[in-house]
Amino acid sequence: SVIIIAKNEADRIGQTLESVHGWAEEIVVLDSGSTDDTVAIARRFTDNVFVTDWPGFGCQKQRALAKASCEWVLSLDADEILSDELRNEIDHELKVIPAVNGYRIPRPLIIFGKHVDYGGSWQAPIRLFRRDVARFNDAPVHEKVELSEGKVGMLRSGLLHPTYRDYAHAMQKFSEYAWLQANARWKCGRRSSMTSAALRGVYNFIYNYFLRFGFLDGAHGFSLAVLHAQYTYNKYAALWAIAEEEDAAE
Repeated sequence: SVIIIAKNEADRIGQTLESVHGWAEEIVVLDSGSTDDTVAIARRFTDNVFVTDWPGFGCQKQRALAKASCEWVLSLDADEILSDELRNEIDHELKVIPAVNGYRIPRPLIIFGKHVDYGGSWQAPIRLFRRDVARFNDAPVHEKVELSEGKVGMLRSGLLHPTYRDYAHAMQKFSEYAWLQANARWKCGRRSSMTSAALRGVYNFIYNYFLRFGFLDGAHGFSLAVLHAQYTYNKYAALWAIAEEEDAAE
């Protein structure tokens, strides 16, 4: 089964679904109230299209997982595309009973039309897993698959991941994620100050651009390092602001 959550992804979800249509035994799309043609496009590829509310990334992906019926599940974002190499590698791995219950899949980042290889851009989350031993945690953002048992393997082939439509979309996405992370941290008892927010932002830039060699990706690496640093600052500045608003309300 392939599971995808989506909202207002009409310009991108078609290529994602095209990359798994006719290959996956089942495609499940869970939409959270799109106002564009996302649902109509999804229904061209599968009858398993559902529209629901939005409880956060982790809970929404768990809902999609609950609707899957195959033994193995591949979780995709609406902006991720399977290559021929990755489909072939998954077919090869699942022809026999695997020795693992989940696989990490490399997800090299494509920003503004270019692959970037450094600065923390390379990720390999668990995306392929046995349905009966897996669940998504309840994180509102940066959710993860958790396995109740078994080992995790690594696939060689990667997902194509053109994550940002343009620079404005990147800023909007990082801003939304920062607010979600700040609220999650507040509920866990975390606190911050403006000094801490500023220092964390500066350190994040130094860490990604210099220590993780983001400068080797040129201007694209610099842009990504700035975006990550701004995200870090916004996350902790928002955490400080929440505390200020709570104190003022008392």
